[in-house]
Amino acid sequence: MRPDSRAPALEIGDLSVAITTDEGEAQILDCAGLVLQHGSIHGVVGESGCGKSTLLKAVLGVLPKRGRIDAGSIRLEGRELVGLTRETLEREVRGRQVGFIPQDPFQALNPVFRIETQLAESLATHGLRGSSSGSAPRPDRRAMRAHLVSLLRAVQLPDAEEALARYPHQFSGGQRQRLLIAAALACSPGIVLADEPTTALDVTTQLQILKLLRELAGERSLSMLFVTHDFGVVAQLCDTVTVMYAGQTVETGPVRQVLEHPKHPYTRLLLACHPDRAKELAGIPGAVPSPIAPPPGCRFHPRCPDARAACAAARPRPVSLGKDHAVACVLYGEGDG
Repeated sequence: MRPDSRAPALEIGDLSVAITTDEGEAQILDCAGLVLQHGSIHGVVGESGCGKSTLLKAVLGVLPKRGRIDAGSIRLEGRELVGLTRETLEREVRGRQVGFIPQDPFQALNPVFRIETQLAESLATHGLRGSSSGSAPRPDRRAMRAHLVSLLRAVQLPDAEEALARYPHQFSGGQRQRLLIAAALACSPGIVLADEPTTALDVTTQLQILKLLRELAGERSLSMLFVTHDFGVVAQLCDTVTVMYAGQTVETGPVRQVLEHPKHPYTRLLLACHPDRAKELAGIPGAVPSPIAPPPGCRFHPRCPDARAACAAARPRPVSLGKDHAVACVLYGEGDG
Protein backbone atom coordinates (compact mmCIF):
# COMPACT_ATOMS: atom_id res chain seq x y z
CA MET A 1 0.00 0.00 0.00
CA ARG A 2 1.38 3.41 -1.01
CA PRO A 3 1.54 6.13 1.63
CA ASP A 4 -1.10 8.85 1.47
CA SER A 5 0.86 12.07 1.04
CA ARG A 6 -2.15 14.07 2.22
CA ALA A 7 -2.34 12.23 5.53
CA PRO A 8 -0.29 13.15 8.64
CA ALA A 9 2.99 11.32 9.08
CA LEU A 10 1.48 9.55 12.10
CA GLU A 11 -2.02 9.74 13.55
CA ILE A 12 -3.01 7.94 16.75
CA GLY A 13 -6.70 8.01 17.61
CA ASP A 14 -8.52 6.84 20.75
CA LEU A 15 -5.87 4.20 21.43
CA SER A 16 -6.49 1.88 24.37
CA VAL A 17 -3.85 -0.62 25.46
CA ALA A 18 -4.15 -3.18 28.25
CA ILE A 19 -1.57 -5.53 29.76
CA THR A 20 -2.50 -8.60 31.77
CA THR A 21 -0.41 -8.77 34.94
CA ASP A 22 -0.33 -11.15 37.91
CA GLU A 23 -2.13 -8.46 39.92
CA GLY A 24 -4.86 -7.91 37.35
CA GLU A 25 -5.69 -6.12 34.12
CA ALA A 26 -3.71 -2.89 33.67
CA GLN A 27 -5.26 -0.28 31.37
CA ILE A 28 -2.06 1.50 30.32
CA LEU A 29 -3.58 3.71 27.62
CA ASP A 30 -7.15 5.00 27.74
CA CYS A 31 -8.26 6.56 24.42
CA ALA A 32 -4.92 8.31 23.90
CA GLY A 33 -4.31 10.23 20.71
CA LEU A 34 -2.01 12.63 18.86
CA VAL A 35 -1.10 13.82 15.37
CA LEU A 36 2.46 14.06 14.03
CA GLN A 37 2.65 16.23 10.93
CA HIS A 38 5.26 15.78 8.19
CA GLY A 39 8.55 17.48 9.00
CA SER A 40 7.47 18.27 12.55
CA ILE A 41 8.93 17.33 15.94
CA HIS A 42 6.10 16.44 18.31
CA GLY A 43 6.76 16.04 22.03
CA VAL A 44 4.92 13.69 24.37
CA VAL A 45 5.32 14.81 27.97
CA GLY A 46 4.11 13.58 31.35
CA GLU A 47 5.17 11.98 34.61
CA SER A 48 6.69 8.51 34.77
CA GLY A 49 3.98 5.89 34.41
CA CYS A 50 1.70 7.97 32.20
CA GLY A 51 1.98 5.59 29.21
CA LYS A 52 4.43 7.51 27.00
CA SER A 53 6.73 4.58 26.27
CA THR A 54 3.79 2.21 25.80
CA LEU A 55 2.50 4.57 23.12
CA LEU A 56 5.76 4.14 21.18
CA LYS A 57 5.73 0.37 21.66
CA ALA A 58 2.21 0.21 20.27
CA VAL A 59 3.30 2.09 17.15
CA LEU A 60 6.27 -0.25 16.68
CA GLY A 61 4.20 -3.35 17.42
CA VAL A 62 6.45 -4.48 20.27
CA LEU A 63 4.01 -4.59 23.17
CA PRO A 64 4.70 -7.26 25.81
CA LYS A 65 3.31 -10.73 25.05
CA ARG A 66 0.51 -10.15 27.55
CA GLY A 67 -0.26 -6.72 26.12
CA ARG A 68 -2.90 -5.93 23.53
CA ILE A 69 -4.59 -3.05 21.74
CA ASP A 70 -8.25 -3.04 22.79
CA ALA A 71 -9.40 -0.16 20.63
CA GLY A 72 -8.24 2.73 18.51
CA SER A 73 -6.21 3.46 15.43
CA ILE A 74 -2.55 3.95 14.49
CA ARG A 75 -2.19 5.33 10.98
CA LEU A 76 1.25 5.68 9.41
CA GLU A 77 0.93 8.03 6.43
CA GLY A 78 -2.66 6.87 6.11
CA ARG A 79 -1.94 3.15 6.50
CA GLU A 80 -3.60 1.43 9.44
CA LEU A 81 -1.06 -0.47 11.56
CA VAL A 82 -3.46 -1.94 14.12
CA GLY A 83 -4.15 -5.51 13.10
CA LEU A 84 -0.93 -6.05 11.15
CA THR A 85 1.14 -9.05 12.21
CA ARG A 86 4.46 -8.66 14.01
CA GLU A 87 6.14 -10.15 10.92
CA THR A 88 4.61 -7.49 8.65
CA LEU A 89 5.58 -4.71 11.04
CA GLU A 90 9.12 -6.08 11.27
CA ARG A 91 9.47 -6.44 7.51
CA GLU A 92 7.74 -3.28 6.29
CA VAL A 93 7.61 -0.73 9.12
CA ARG A 94 10.27 -1.01 11.83
CA GLY A 95 13.60 0.30 10.59
CA ARG A 96 12.42 1.07 7.07
CA GLN A 97 9.63 3.58 7.69
CA VAL A 98 10.03 4.16 11.42
CA GLY A 99 13.34 4.44 13.25
CA PHE A 100 13.67 4.16 17.02
CA ILE A 101 16.06 5.81 19.48
CA PRO A 102 15.99 4.05 22.88
CA GLN A 103 16.40 5.70 26.25
CA ASP A 104 19.58 4.26 27.76
CA PRO A 105 22.76 4.47 25.66
CA PHE A 106 24.61 2.35 28.22
CA GLN A 107 22.33 -0.69 27.81
CA ALA A 108 21.03 -0.50 24.25
CA LEU A 109 24.32 -1.50 22.61
CA ASN A 110 25.66 -5.05 22.86
CA PRO A 111 29.04 -4.92 24.64
CA VAL A 112 30.53 -7.95 22.83
CA PHE A 113 30.08 -6.79 19.22
CA ARG A 114 31.91 -4.08 17.31
CA ILE A 115 29.93 -1.01 16.27
CA GLU A 116 30.12 -1.92 12.58
CA THR A 117 28.47 -5.27 13.25
CA GLN A 118 25.65 -3.72 15.25
CA LEU A 119 24.91 -0.90 12.82
CA ALA A 120 25.06 -3.24 9.84
CA GLU A 121 22.43 -5.57 11.30
CA SER A 122 19.43 -3.55 10.18
CA LEU A 123 21.02 -2.87 6.80
CA ALA A 124 21.52 -6.59 6.21
CA THR A 125 17.85 -7.14 7.07
CA HIS A 126 16.29 -4.33 5.05
CA GLY A 127 18.83 -3.50 2.37
CA LEU A 128 21.25 -0.58 2.14
CA ARG A 129 18.59 2.07 1.59
CA GLY A 130 15.69 0.27 3.20
CA SER A 131 13.95 -0.43 -0.10
CA SER A 132 10.26 -1.30 0.29
CA SER A 133 10.36 -3.78 -2.58
CA GLY A 134 9.67 -7.42 -1.89
CA SER A 135 13.08 -8.86 -0.96
CA ALA A 136 15.77 -6.24 -0.73
CA PRO A 137 19.20 -7.42 -1.88
CA ARG A 138 21.91 -7.67 0.74
CA PRO A 139 24.29 -4.74 0.33
CA ASP A 140 27.92 -5.53 -0.46
CA ARG A 141 30.38 -4.91 2.33
CA ARG A 142 32.06 -1.91 0.67
CA ALA A 143 28.76 -0.10 0.08
CA MET A 144 27.57 -0.96 3.58
CA ARG A 145 30.72 0.34 5.20
CA ALA A 146 30.60 3.56 3.18
CA HIS A 147 27.00 4.08 4.26
CA LEU A 148 27.85 3.48 7.92
CA VAL A 149 30.74 5.93 7.78
CA SER A 150 28.42 8.56 6.29
CA LEU A 151 25.92 7.90 9.10
CA LEU A 152 28.53 8.37 11.81
CA ARG A 153 29.66 11.58 10.18
CA ALA A 154 26.05 12.75 10.00
CA VAL A 155 25.71 12.33 13.77
CA GLN A 156 29.01 14.20 14.21
CA LEU A 157 30.96 11.31 15.72
CA PRO A 158 34.74 11.94 15.52
CA ASP A 159 36.94 9.51 13.56
CA ALA A 160 33.97 7.79 11.93
CA GLU A 161 35.98 5.10 10.11
CA GLU A 162 37.96 4.12 13.20
CA ALA A 163 34.80 4.14 15.33
CA LEU A 164 33.30 1.25 13.36
CA ALA A 165 36.01 -1.09 14.66
CA ARG A 166 35.54 -0.13 18.31
CA TYR A 167 33.33 -1.60 21.06
CA PRO A 168 30.60 0.26 23.01
CA HIS A 169 32.67 0.59 26.19
CA GLN A 170 35.18 2.70 24.26
CA PHE A 171 32.65 5.52 23.83
CA SER A 172 31.25 8.10 26.24
CA GLY A 173 27.52 8.30 27.01
CA GLY A 174 26.98 11.12 24.53
CA GLN A 175 28.90 9.27 21.83
CA ARG A 176 26.86 6.12 22.44
CA GLN A 177 23.67 8.13 22.04
CA ARG A 178 24.99 9.40 18.70
CA LEU A 179 25.56 5.77 17.70
CA LEU A 180 21.96 4.93 18.58
CA ILE A 181 20.75 7.89 16.52
CA ALA A 182 22.83 6.60 13.62
CA ALA A 183 21.26 3.15 14.03
CA ALA A 184 17.78 4.70 13.94
CA LEU A 185 18.64 6.47 10.67
CA ALA A 186 20.41 3.50 9.07
CA CYS A 187 17.61 2.66 6.63
CA SER A 188 16.56 6.27 5.98
CA PRO A 189 13.14 6.19 7.67
CA GLY A 190 10.79 9.14 7.34
CA ILE A 191 9.72 8.98 10.99
CA VAL A 192 11.82 8.59 14.14
CA LEU A 193 10.46 7.70 17.57
CA ALA A 194 12.68 8.80 20.47
CA ASP A 195 12.08 7.45 23.98
CA GLU A 196 13.66 9.97 26.39
CA PRO A 197 17.06 9.68 24.66
CA THR A 198 18.72 12.44 26.74
CA THR A 199 17.60 11.36 30.22
CA ALA A 200 20.84 9.55 31.11
CA LEU A 201 23.10 12.37 29.88
CA ASP A 202 24.58 15.39 31.64
CA VAL A 203 23.11 18.81 30.84
CA THR A 204 25.86 19.90 28.43
CA THR A 205 25.72 16.66 26.46
CA GLN A 206 21.93 16.78 26.48
CA LEU A 207 21.98 20.17 24.77
CA GLN A 208 24.39 18.86 22.14
CA ILE A 209 22.15 15.87 21.37
CA LEU A 210 19.02 18.02 21.17
CA LYS A 211 20.79 20.39 18.76
CA LEU A 212 21.91 17.41 16.66
CA LEU A 213 18.38 15.97 16.51
CA ARG A 214 16.96 19.32 15.42
CA GLU A 215 19.62 19.62 12.68
CA LEU A 216 19.08 16.05 11.44
CA ALA A 217 15.31 16.52 11.35
CA GLY A 218 15.75 19.61 9.17
CA GLU A 219 18.41 18.15 6.89
CA ARG A 220 16.57 14.85 6.33
CA SER A 221 12.98 16.15 6.44
CA LEU A 222 12.28 13.83 9.36
CA SER A 223 9.08 13.66 11.35
CA MET A 224 9.91 12.92 14.99
CA LEU A 225 7.91 11.80 18.01
CA PHE A 226 9.94 12.69 21.10
CA VAL A 227 8.95 11.28 24.50
CA THR A 228 10.15 13.11 27.61
CA HIS A 229 9.16 14.04 31.16
CA ASP A 230 10.87 17.42 30.85
CA PHE A 231 9.04 20.49 29.54
CA GLY A 232 12.42 22.19 29.20
CA VAL A 233 13.41 19.67 26.53
CA VAL A 234 10.07 20.19 24.80
CA ALA A 235 10.64 23.95 24.73
CA GLN A 236 14.09 23.54 23.14
CA LEU A 237 13.28 20.87 20.56
CA CYS A 238 9.62 20.44 19.70
CA ASP A 239 7.14 22.22 17.44
CA THR A 240 4.01 20.72 18.99
CA VAL A 241 3.31 18.79 22.17
CA THR A 242 0.87 16.32 23.71
CA VAL A 243 0.52 16.20 27.49
CA MET A 244 -0.43 12.79 28.90
CA TYR A 245 -1.60 11.76 32.33
CA ALA A 246 -2.17 8.14 33.45
CA GLY A 247 -2.72 6.92 29.90
CA GLN A 248 -5.02 9.75 28.82
CA THR A 249 -4.30 12.67 26.52
CA VAL A 250 -5.18 15.85 28.43
CA GLU A 251 -3.84 18.65 26.23
CA THR A 252 -2.21 19.08 22.84
CA GLY A 253 -1.11 22.01 20.73
CA PRO A 254 1.78 24.16 19.46
CA VAL A 255 4.57 24.26 22.04
CA ARG A 256 4.57 28.02 22.49
CA GLN A 257 0.79 28.09 22.90
CA VAL A 258 0.78 25.31 25.49
CA LEU A 259 3.74 26.74 27.43
CA GLU A 260 2.41 30.30 27.51
CA HIS A 261 -1.30 29.50 27.84
CA PRO A 262 -1.67 26.03 29.45
CA LYS A 263 -5.31 25.10 29.89
CA HIS A 264 -5.51 21.73 31.61
CA PRO A 265 -4.90 21.88 35.39
CA TYR A 266 -2.35 19.07 35.06
CA THR A 267 -0.39 20.97 32.40
CA ARG A 268 -0.31 24.07 34.61
CA LEU A 269 0.87 22.09 37.63
CA LEU A 270 3.47 20.22 35.59
CA LEU A 271 4.90 23.50 34.34
CA ALA A 272 4.94 24.85 37.90
CA CYS A 273 7.26 21.97 38.83
CA HIS A 274 9.90 23.03 36.30
CA PRO A 275 12.67 25.22 37.75
CA ASP A 276 13.20 27.14 34.50
CA ARG A 277 9.57 28.12 34.09
CA ALA A 278 8.20 28.60 37.60
CA LYS A 279 8.84 31.66 39.76
CA GLU A 280 8.18 29.54 42.82
CA LEU A 281 8.56 25.77 42.70
CA ALA A 282 5.50 23.71 43.50
CA GLY A 283 4.67 20.03 43.60
CA ILE A 284 1.67 17.97 42.57
CA PRO A 285 0.10 16.28 45.59
CA GLY A 286 -0.55 12.55 45.41
CA ALA A 287 0.77 10.11 42.81
CA VAL A 288 -0.11 8.75 39.37
CA PRO A 289 -2.84 6.12 39.94
CA SER A 290 -2.34 2.43 39.32
CA PRO A 291 -3.47 1.41 35.83
CA ILE A 292 -5.03 -1.69 37.40
CA ALA A 293 -7.57 0.36 39.35
CA PRO A 294 -7.64 3.85 37.80
CA PRO A 295 -10.19 6.43 38.95
CA PRO A 296 -13.25 6.87 36.72
CA GLY A 297 -13.65 9.73 34.29
CA CYS A 298 -10.69 12.08 34.10
CA ARG A 299 -7.91 10.17 35.81
CA PHE A 300 -6.39 13.37 37.18
CA HIS A 301 -9.43 14.46 39.18
CA PRO A 302 -8.30 12.96 42.56
CA ARG A 303 -5.22 15.26 42.42
CA CYS A 304 -6.82 18.22 40.64
CA PRO A 305 -7.36 21.48 42.53
CA ASP A 306 -10.23 22.35 40.16
CA ALA A 307 -12.03 19.00 40.34
CA ARG A 308 -15.82 18.82 40.44
CA ALA A 309 -18.42 16.04 40.35
CA ALA A 310 -18.56 15.93 36.55
CA CYS A 311 -14.86 15.01 36.38
CA ALA A 312 -15.54 11.51 37.75
CA ALA A 313 -18.72 10.95 35.75
CA ALA A 314 -17.09 10.40 32.34
CA ARG A 315 -13.79 10.82 30.58
CA PRO A 316 -13.88 14.31 28.97
CA ARG A 317 -13.48 14.48 25.22
CA PRO A 318 -10.96 16.89 23.66
CA VAL A 319 -12.32 20.39 23.08
CA SER A 320 -10.81 22.58 20.36
CA LEU A 321 -9.55 25.96 21.54
CA GLY A 322 -8.40 27.07 18.10
CA LYS A 323 -4.94 27.14 16.45
CA ASP A 324 -4.63 23.33 16.80
CA HIS A 325 -4.84 23.68 20.58
CA ALA A 326 -7.17 21.20 22.33
CA VAL A 327 -7.84 20.23 25.94
CA ALA A 328 -9.76 17.35 27.52
CA CYS A 329 -11.28 18.97 30.60
CA VAL A 330 -14.81 19.72 31.83
CA LEU A 331 -13.75 23.29 32.62
CA TYR A 332 -13.93 24.07 28.89
CA GLY A 333 -16.77 24.02 26.44
CA GLU A 334 -16.60 24.35 22.65
CA GLY A 335 -14.93 27.63 21.72
CA ASP A 336 -13.71 28.44 25.25
CA GLY A 337 -10.19 29.88 25.51
